[in-house]
Amino acid sequence: MTTASYRASRILGRRLRRRREELGLRQDEVAALSQVNASHYGKLERGESNPTVQTLLQISITLEVEPAWLVRGLDDEALLSASEIMHRSF
Repeated sequence: MTTASYRASRILGRRLRRRREELGLRQDEVAALSQVNASHYGKLERGESNPTVQTLLQISITLEVEPAWLVRGLDDEALLSASEIMHRSF
C-alpha cells in the first residue's frame, strides 16, 4: 500500500520537474543555483526524498515560485486512502 507521505512526495516531485522544465533548466542547474546537492535534487524530483524547509525555500527562489505553490494541497484528505483516514489519529 502506498502511504500518503509517499504520494505527497511524488506530487511535490512532479511540481518541481514541471516548473524546472517550464524554465528550460536541467536538474544540475537547479541544484547548483539552489545550492543543493545534484543527487539530492534528483531524488526530490523522483519523490524519493523530502526537502528541509531551507531547501524548499532555496529551490522555490531558483524556480521563481512561491514555496506555498510547491506544497499546496499536499496534506489534503484526497491524498489519503479511506483506510488511512479511518485509522488516522489526531
